[in-house]
Amino acid sequence: MKNQFIRAEEVAQELEVSRSYAYRLIKQLNAELREKGYMTIAGRVNRQYLQERLYGTSDQKECESRVNTQG
Repeated sequence: MKNQFIRAEEVAQELEVSRSYAYRLIKQLNAELREKGYMTIAGRVNRQYLQERLYGTSDQKECESRVNTQG
């Protein structure tokens, strides 16, 4: 079972972006979550929220199939 939170290193690896860009992305997503009243952790973001914002879905298998058909 994967951890509920994803760290910048894993975001960078999964999205094939630099670690600094992953940190900026996490910072933006955490700001959105704080505006909605959620608590956040610096340098980590909720895995499900990341998937929803990037792929429009929280279903991991659907996310993977979308990525595989687009790439």
